[in-house]
Amino acid sequence: MRISTTSNSPLRYSSDAIDGASMQRRLPPLLAVIAGTVDVIGFLGLKIFTAHVTGNLVVIAALLVRGGPPNIAQVMAVPVFMLAVAATWVIAKTSNRQGPALAKTLLLVQFLLLTCVLIFSVAYHPAANPRGAMAGVVAMIAVSAMACQFALLRLAVPGAPSTAVMTGNLTKTVLSLLDTLSRTQPVMQGAKDPDQLKKTLELVVGFFAGCLAGAAAVSWRGDWAWSLPVILAGVAMAVVPGRSIYR
Repeated sequence: MRISTTSNSPLRYSSDAIDGASMQRRLPPLLAVIAGTVDVIGFLGLKIFTAHVTGNLVVIAALLVRGGPPNIAQVMAVPVFMLAVAATWVIAKTSNRQGPALAKTLLLVQFLLLTCVLIFSVAYHPAANPRGAMAGVVAMIAVSAMACQFALLRLAVPGAPSTAVMTGNLTKTVLSLLDTLSRTQPVMQGAKDPDQLKKTLELVVGFFAGCLAGAAAVSWRGDWAWSLPVILAGVAMAVVPGRSIYR
């Protein structure tokens, strides 16, 4: 007896639902590690926050008030980030994919962008002149890679917390922990859900671990430090199931 595997098969939908749940559980912590490595390598080598647009805005404002010239790459990071998010939306729209299939496509884009960062870093050594033109180019590619990751979560993994902005995740972790330990009615909705506390804690720990690993890579490998997020991006692609929720 042959089991139907057409797009309308209940068995197919059940399998795709499992793939989607697996992706939502395994992908965000890994992306948090990638964001940590990219942000710290960019900060140490290029003097720019590649994953935190907010950090660049703070530095720009401080330099303007104190009379110091802002780093052009920091100024450009904001519009480049916006354009990269828009480009990611266009890719998602034209690909006509959703769920794991869309995630895999956008992870490939992120992987290619980070690979370009690695190639340019090894070839031109932009860290030697963080305010130079090549450093600016490398920084903008790295910013675009992080913009792709931010958009990926919103488009392909709806409901997933941020993998780079740890302030919100840390706040949620502390509140969830306090409500979990409290014997009274929780203040925050869903706070006593152990899975919720685990998810946010995994992201905070993952991002910090990525920062530590990225800093160590810069100390030990110099320009080759970018190979670390490239490898992790490749692993992220392997984590996502090959099938799509909608075909």
